[in-house]
Amino acid sequence: MTFDKSSVRFRLAPNSLWLTLGVALLALVACQSTPDTQPVANSQPVADPQPAPAAAPAPASPNSAVLDQTVAVVPPGKGVPARYAAFSGIWAGQLNGMYDGKLAVLTVSSGGQVTASYAWGDLADNKPGVADGSGRIAGNTLKLGRLPNGADITATMPSPGTLNVTYALAGQTYTGSFARVSQ
Repeated sequence: MTFDKSSVRFRLAPNSLWLTLGVALLALVACQSTPDTQPVANSQPVADPQPAPAAAPAPASPNSAVLDQTVAVVPPGKGVPARYAAFSGIWAGQLNGMYDGKLAVLTVSSGGQVTASYAWGDLADNKPGVADGSGRIAGNTLKLGRLPNGADITATMPSPGTLNVTYALAGQTYTGSFARVSQ
């Protein structure tokens, strides 16, 4: 079947041309989709015009050592010798390179007596916990009396800001280096 050009004609009224263009434009706009929010490779990120909210501190792992938030270190008085005052504060580290521990030396007296809290994470068969105790500083070593959980703790200060901690419990001994994390 063939068509003769002269037999096929379209005729539009003058106003219908504008109407047709308007409908076509409306159809084109209606078919537009929203821009994809996925970044395109090698594209630059668009700056967010609003400030980002402050990041919340990361929660502690359920197996890490956590001191009670009410633990407060009392700064040593003026009559406390510097060699004793150096032990004051909160110390954190790992025993045997894998078990979290925190030692809070809460008070230090002029005679070297201390009160402390010790928090541990998963430690062999022991679940995380905290025990309070007291002890004494002799030379560069702090020795706590046996804690309520049965642990014995000794902390030696080889240099300012570092404690070498030994934690003994149920015939097992764990050691590690702790650093002061707060005064």
